[in-house]
Amino acid sequence: MSTKPPQALNVKATNLTDLISYQEGSVVSRTLIDKKTGTVTLFAFDENQGLSEHTAPFDAMLYVLEGEVAVTVAGNFLSLKQGEATLLPANQPHALAAKTPFKMLLTMIKS
Repeated sequence: MSTKPPQALNVKATNLTDLISYQEGSVVSRTLIDKKTGTVTLFAFDENQGLSEHTAPFDAMLYVLEGEVAVTVAGNFLSLKQGEATLLPANQPHALAAKTPFKMLLTMIKS
């Protein structure tokens, strides 16, 4: 019995940083997976760009692909760089500020 994955999954080795580009003075996003149970989204932030404090109804994991970002989660400050990650708990206020141009992978779990 074959367990070959469906073509729609586009199974191949991919460098995630190549899938999204920086835009001057902007935040760019690209959704890779969008399901009822969660999403996986790439972001590219130009230096000094960010997301103001907000909450989300679901847990998420932020993984830095390149660059540096200042993250505040429920009043706790973190400075993350390439290869580092943090959790963003559901219903907890969080904000992001790019210290350098940076790219991240955000995985949100909805169930």
